Amino acid sequence: MTFSSRKNRTICVPFHKTAYLDIVKSDVDFRAYIDRIIIKHPELFPSDISKGYLMKDMNFSKKLLIFIRRIKVNGISYTIRPSFVMPYMTGFTEDVKDALFFRKFDVPFWALAHVFGRNPMYWYRLENHIGRNSIVGTTIKRTELLPEHIAADEKHTRILGNKCYIATTVAYDCILGASITANAGETALTNAYGIFKEEAQRVKPGYGPETVNLDGWPATNNAWKILFSSVVIICCFLHVYIKIRDRSKKKYKDKFIETATKLWNCYDALNKRSFGQRTRRLVEWGIKESLPDVILNPIKKLKKNIKLYSSYYDHVGAHRTSNMIDRLMQRMDRHLLSIQYFHGSYVSAELNIRGWALINNFAPSNPATVKKYCGKKSPAERLNGFSYHENWLQNLLISASLNEFRPPPLNPL
Repeated sequence: MTFSSRKNRTICVPFHKTAYLDIVKSDVDFRAYIDRIIIKHPELFPSDISKGYLMKDMNFSKKLLIFIRRIKVNGISYTIRPSFVMPYMTGFTEDVKDALFFRKFDVPFWALAHVFGRNPMYWYRLENHIGRNSIVGTTIKRTELLPEHIAADEKHTRILGNKCYIATTVAYDCILGASITANAGETALTNAYGIFKEEAQRVKPGYGPETVNLDGWPATNNAWKILFSSVVIICCFLHVYIKIRDRSKKKYKDKFIETATKLWNCYDALNKRSFGQRTRRLVEWGIKESLPDVILNPIKKLKKNIKLYSSYYDHVGAHRTSNMIDRLMQRMDRHLLSIQYFHGSYVSAELNIRGWALINNFAPSNPATVKKYCGKKSPAERLNGFSYHENWLQNLLISASLNEFRPPPLNPL
């Protein structure tokens, strides 16, 4: 499957509304301000901006009653949109930031319309507009921050009652990929996870992660090997425990507790050799004790695939369990439940989940978490170490400057 994208020629620049209205009509003042932003944040502008630019023209928005300027860089025209204005001139960020913040907690669109005005479809479209931006390019603003170690999994959901999957990629407590696929086959998952690869390689050509933590589904393993031939797959140790727990905790309570204790003793091994020894002893003990198949089979499988579990020891910083992606997918599960799954096309479903993912990356965390991270308000801010604007929504829009739009596939296979 191939994806076509059109160039985004809108540059979002941090502006306070009062200051913008004071300088927008002055060529000299406006250019001086843009020059300062180019020096401070060159990543927001086209790469050719270093060769200079021309002031082109100024248009009046009848929707918002403000002037919008354009510049020309290397013969191509770009619109300069102030950060306090939403894309497509749909509103001012100050008027919509609180409503979109509530979308992090899945407040329904009709409730937003009841409190903040407009109508439910207005808020639905705003969230979907956000999903048009590159998730990786918007969230990660420096090439050196692209993750070496990631985790990935598929979330089961439905579109119009038909089963589908969300191929999800995470790192640094941020969702970096969320793509809809109609099935969990190798080809479909390769296409879905390929969107993460494409967006990441726009940030840094040739990028490839060092390791990826997966749950062991063969099609997922093959998809990542196709996309990144050198990536090391690490099977999630937690899934071994979960498989045993879900099948034996009630029926074989005592045997489960003893097995779980020995299993986590394997997890605590300090090196690959010790991990292998403890795993073999665990299997031998299980056979000797005649453990039921629901307990014995998973630990036998652990021994059989021990290389996929023990490769963690060769890569400092790799994800040994799926804890990070599980936390984020719990939020995704609540989101999907609150909207009663998807009711439209694959296009609208993908835009919705991508918009939700970006809101989660940029919306403020709870005060205790902000305090823990010395005032860094959101996962994206903690990852990048800074924010473009104190308003979280303006920070998101500025971060999305020049990110290419992606039309999702009509029917991903």
